[in-house]
Amino acid sequence: MFTGLVEETGVILGREEGSLLRLKIGARRVLEGTRVGDSIAVNGACLTVVDLDGEGFFVELAQETLKKTAGPWRVGQRVNLERALRLGDRLGGHFVTGHVDGVARVVSVRREVGAWDVWLEAPLPLARYIAPKGSVALDGVSLTVAGVESCRFFVTLIPHTLEATTLAEWTEGQGVNLEVDLIARYLERLMAFGSVPEERHG
Repeated sequence: MFTGLVEETGVILGREEGSLLRLKIGARRVLEGTRVGDSIAVNGACLTVVDLDGEGFFVELAQETLKKTAGPWRVGQRVNLERALRLGDRLGGHFVTGHVDGVARVVSVRREVGAWDVWLEAPLPLARYIAPKGSVALDGVSLTVAGVESCRFFVTLIPHTLEATTLAEWTEGQGVNLEVDLIARYLERLMAFGSVPEERHG
């Protein structure tokens, strides 16, 4: 479980193709206390640390992960990093599982002094989970939905977010990892079962 509050940005230092895509990610802060087997959210995708060295950590991405995420997972790419929550940590964002639901596309970026407004388009099956003032995780960053129009929604990026994450690098047409609000998913499930008559016994 994560919060969507990025601890630092890392850089992909190495890429090895195979049945699994193996990446080496350069980092500093997230290495503190990290061991093999721990989870780190990389651009919002929960990945397992399979090895460590003095420069960073190694992860492996299965084909299902590659299908669900935006990538491109290239050498030199900056990525948002967050270690998994520990018992007693403060929750400053929202509950993020690190299970990317799909890829949203950047429609437009309006750069204003003090903040940027970014419109994105969500895949149709995920659009119903996105509501004004609700939460989404985009490339692993917890953000509040400022407005919604059909499958499109927009978020406002404040200077701190732009400085502390990779979101300032977004361009029109780019794909970004989207995780919808976990509570919205549970609510849909609850409503679906709420409409089914109770089973009677005897």
